[in-house]
Amino acid sequence: MKKYLVLVIVVLSVALALPYKGRAQAPGDKLYIAYKNGDGYFPLCVNGKVAPIYTGEEEYPGVMRAVKSLQTDITSVTTTSPQLLSGKISNSKTVILIGTIGKNPLIDQLIQQKKLNVSGIEGHWEAHITQVIKNPLPGIGQALVIAGSDKRGTIYGVYDLSAQIGVSPWYWWADVPVAVHKNLYVMPGKYIDGGPAVKYRGIFINDEAPSFSGWAKEKFGGVNHLVYEKMFGLILRLKGNYLWPAMWGNAFNDDDKLDPVLADEYGIVMGTSHHEPMDRAQQEWKRYGKGAWNYETNGEVLRDFWKKGIENMGNKETIVTVGMRGDGDMPMTEGSNIALLEKIVDDQRRIIADVTGHNASKTPQMWALYKEVQDYYDKGMRVPDDVTLLLCDDNWGNIRKLPKLNEKPRAGGYGIYYHFDYVGGPRNYKWLNTNPISKTWEQMHLAYEYNAKQVWIVNVGDLKPMEFPISFFLDYAWSPDKWPAKRLAEYTRLWATQQFGKRNANEIADILTLYTKYNGRRKPELLDQNTYSLINYREFENVVNDYCKLKNEAQALYKKIPSQYKDAYYQLVLHPVEACANLNELYYCAAKNKLYATQGRAAANIMADSVKELFKKDAEISQYYNKVMSNGKWDHMMDQTHIGYTYWQQPPVDKMPDVTYVDPAKMPQMGIAIEGSAAWWPDEKSKAVLPGFYPGQPGHYIDVFNRGQGAFNFSVGTLPPYVSIEPKNGNVTTEQRIWVNIDWKIAPKGVSSVPVTIVALNGDMVTVEATINNILPLNTTGFNENNGYISIEAAHYTKAINGTSAKWMVIPDYGRTLSGVMPSPVTVKSQIPGNSSPCLEYDVNLIDTGTMSIEAYISPTIDFTNSKGLRYAISFDDELPQMININADKSEAAWNKDVSNNIKMLVSRHHLNKPGRHVLKYWMVDPGVVLQKIVINEGGEKPCYLGPPENYHLLK
Repeated sequence: MKKYLVLVIVVLSVALALPYKGRAQAPGDKLYIAYKNGDGYFPLCVNGKVAPIYTGEEEYPGVMRAVKSLQTDITSVTTTSPQLLSGKISNSKTVILIGTIGKNPLIDQLIQQKKLNVSGIEGHWEAHITQVIKNPLPGIGQALVIAGSDKRGTIYGVYDLSAQIGVSPWYWWADVPVAVHKNLYVMPGKYIDGGPAVKYRGIFINDEAPSFSGWAKEKFGGVNHLVYEKMFGLILRLKGNYLWPAMWGNAFNDDDKLDPVLADEYGIVMGTSHHEPMDRAQQEWKRYGKGAWNYETNGEVLRDFWKKGIENMGNKETIVTVGMRGDGDMPMTEGSNIALLEKIVDDQRRIIADVTGHNASKTPQMWALYKEVQDYYDKGMRVPDDVTLLLCDDNWGNIRKLPKLNEKPRAGGYGIYYHFDYVGGPRNYKWLNTNPISKTWEQMHLAYEYNAKQVWIVNVGDLKPMEFPISFFLDYAWSPDKWPAKRLAEYTRLWATQQFGKRNANEIADILTLYTKYNGRRKPELLDQNTYSLINYREFENVVNDYCKLKNEAQALYKKIPSQYKDAYYQLVLHPVEACANLNELYYCAAKNKLYATQGRAAANIMADSVKELFKKDAEISQYYNKVMSNGKWDHMMDQTHIGYTYWQQPPVDKMPDVTYVDPAKMPQMGIAIEGSAAWWPDEKSKAVLPGFYPGQPGHYIDVFNRGQGAFNFSVGTLPPYVSIEPKNGNVTTEQRIWVNIDWKIAPKGVSSVPVTIVALNGDMVTVEATINNILPLNTTGFNENNGYISIEAAHYTKAINGTSAKWMVIPDYGRTLSGVMPSPVTVKSQIPGNSSPCLEYDVNLIDTGTMSIEAYISPTIDFTNSKGLRYAISFDDELPQMININADKSEAAWNKDVSNNIKMLVSRHHLNKPGRHVLKYWMVDPGVVLQKIVINEGGEKPCYLGPPENYHLLK
């Protein structure tokens, strides 16, 4: 009783602290819950009196479980538990009537009496209707009817009501609080969900050691039915229906005999991963298999092993994986041929038919074209038409193959196996969410439009901390048409609203969008002190500053939100921001330590100490997540190592980057470093020259640093009035940054040079040259050249020229810097560039002439058409467009580079004879190519990771 009272107090205080608005199960669904009465409204709960719930005695067990969950959910929201009725329904003013068509006599009676029109759902897969009906049955004044076309349709209708009254699907898995309302009404009308666009929609728990497995062992005694019951409920609340269970040292059907029984009872369709055929886990072969995992030499043993899997499956809803890979998810032995693999599938189907007593086509089956298996398919291997072909990404979120648009439809259709987590080359990525939903949208949009819509399954690693992308993946699978690219920001905001209410939803959505963008640039496991440039474009500094700014905003919001929301907010929002801001700063300080040590800066030692502190902080952040947040409920979920990788596999423990300590001179010594150079003066004998100054561009810096102990004073010599220095003098113990800026209103026209002289009190002196390029005025339309390059974000085109069948689409918040632009629809035929075909035009203003390169930053899309590669074309002015194949280099080294950098950079060469205004034209050739950025390099571009920051520009 004490626990119940505590719960009531907590949820009441949440409601009082944070004004609550209704939430829908899937962001974007129409709300039908009200908190004040209206004409024809159904009183779900009024002043502590809750309508009873009725369902038939013959209803599916999964529906009964959902109904009992609804009873608990209503109790959580209203603090009053509704009565559950079955059998003959007694006189009641109001009732919640729940049932499946053909399974619930009262539902069928309402249909026969034409009081309930189910034409919008009957015969559909997993559809449901929610409707308020007056005088539905004798003695009943008003009923809230939830009817499903089938078992899961009813379950989804039930959980939709749970979400509508304010119970997030993540209430248990992310500790999202439930707010209390004494009065709940259902608005009149028909609320129909006609079923999903993708038939099977699920998640794969994988790579689950050490985090998920350690957590499950501590909290549940292992990965058993107690864990899976929580997972089944989550999947159903998210309108998923499919699961590949954990398989690292685990065997779902063998470890706990209740696992498969309860999965079927809940209504979850089970499967095994892409390399575990015939409903048997790899671990089962390790436990019971005899001999080699080799069909040529050990076929009889394997057939018996597989037969047992189908016997154990029985009538439970399952998609059976067919085919065969090598043991341990490895390629088949060299020399395996198509004939042998086709025989394996034929024999497996014969086993299925023999055990089930039905034609094999009656049992759903799937063949995963994973890694080298796709090669077998491409070389001609085929499986029967009723087998679903599960197409795969490259483990890094880039789909490898899609059906041809003109192909004859398969009875089994096509599916997609996608990744939010991966163990393998070029690097594991398991620690945190690095999956912007814009990237997921772009690839799964391709899949859907190319008719891969039978099965969507995504590898989610430990499940936590992938909550946000899991929600989006399953919501998008249910209704792709609801979420075009232009609504992705709205989706994020609505998801934030679902978890935290409206008050802070916009801020939270911005944080979610930015942190996933930042993490998507490069997986945290791939980061090190060499990732970003420390000296060019202030790149590393800006990356760290942006992340720290985001961290500060997230922490400020954490302080503002009610205490009941803090655990949910920390795990869903703040933790990944804090952890990755800290990690980026760690590597930034390590990079500075390395540079400073070569320059002899006394500050090198400060940077070394900072690395140690930040490394310690990383462990503290994980410790808080594991031990303190939610009172240790998620202990071990942040056990994953992530610092100190030396190759693809994770390090056994986190290893701090190496640091160097310097021995400063006994007396202070002035050193000078400048933006754009790793050298230091007066040691360097060549002239110190800052990057050029151009109108509209930011200024540049000079670092005055101490190479010794103690301190020294410095001052800057007299300068022209149009050159500003801040500060002009100072006392330096370790280092002081001087900013040089130009007042363009009074700067001389043309190119001029100004010496900036820094003098120490002891007489040491260094002169730095500042070159002022006042050639292109600020009011010139287009992008102005700067230091021998022009950098352009793809979405900042001067003009988008659409074709008759294709137009340009911006994907907001996509890619590494701003957004992506691609042709739409993605099924449009290839175009011949030129004349009136689709192109993007960018006005540019050049100072130089001659040969230059155009670098197109293209998303690392794979040629999913399996033809000769995806192409775009590029040209200046009226020159003949150059055709560029983004998939020309098919080497493993190129792929490793592309996915590690999360970009392809394609280069073309061009020659211009005159300076001034030109029009750069980017032409569509093939659909599916996403442009993120363009850099015109006239010889001045410096090495960096993200490409130079965008140049000053004035758009029409």
